[in-house]
Amino acid sequence: MSSRLPAAVLWDMDGTLVDTEPYWMAAEGPLVESYGGTWTKEQALHMVGLGLEDAARLLQDAGVRMDVAAIVQHLTDEVLASLLRDGVPFRPGARELLKALKDVGVKTALVTMSMRRMAQTVVDLIDFDAFDVIVAGDDVTRPKPYPDPYLQGSELLGVDPHQVVAIEDSPNGLRAAVASGAVTLGVPLMVSLTGVGAHALWPTLEGRTVGDLADLYTDHRPEGSA
Repeated sequence: MSSRLPAAVLWDMDGTLVDTEPYWMAAEGPLVESYGGTWTKEQALHMVGLGLEDAARLLQDAGVRMDVAAIVQHLTDEVLASLLRDGVPFRPGARELLKALKDVGVKTALVTMSMRRMAQTVVDLIDFDAFDVIVAGDDVTRPKPYPDPYLQGSELLGVDPHQVVAIEDSPNGLRAAVASGAVTLGVPLMVSLTGVGAHALWPTLEGRTVGDLADLYTDHRPEGSA
C-alpha cells in the first residue's frame, strides 16, 4: 500500500455504520402524536446527529409530557425492538470496509450518541469482532458537536486524535470530529454535509477500500503527525 494507515478509524453508528435513522423517526412520530402533537419530516431531520437528551428536549417542545430520561428510555426501547426484529441494516459498503480494517489490524472505535445498551446490541449483532472500544451517549459529559466523544475514543484506543480518521453522516457529528483534530470523512444520508468542514465527502462507502482511507489520511493528516 502506497499510503500510511491511520492509527485508528472511529465510526459514528446511526446513519453512518447502520441505517437506523428511519427506526428513530418511526419512534418519534407516534410518541409526539400520543400527546396530541404533530411531528413533521423537517422536525425529524433536525434531530439527526443530536445527543439523545437534546433530542428529548425537542420532543418536549413538541408536546411530549415526559421527562428527558423517560423519553430517552422509550426511544431506545423502540429502536432496539426494531433492531432485534429486523437485524442490523448496514449502510452500503460499511460492513465490508469495517471488516477490511480489522483484517489489516487497524484499531476501531464506535462513537455514538445512542445509549450504550443500544450500541452494544448493534455490535453484538455483527458477525465478527468489529470494534475495540465503544463510546456511547451515556459515557460522555458533553455530546456531539463537542469533541469529547472522539477525544475519549482516541484516548481509550491509546492513539493521538490527530492520527485517526473519523467517519460521520451528520453535521453535528462532523463538527465533533473536526474539533477533535481527526481527519474527517462525511458520508451523508439524510442531511447535507456541504460546508461543515469534512476533509472529504463520499456519497457512499460501497466499493471503498482500506487503501482509499489510507490515501485520505495521508492527504489530510495534520503536519507533523506520524
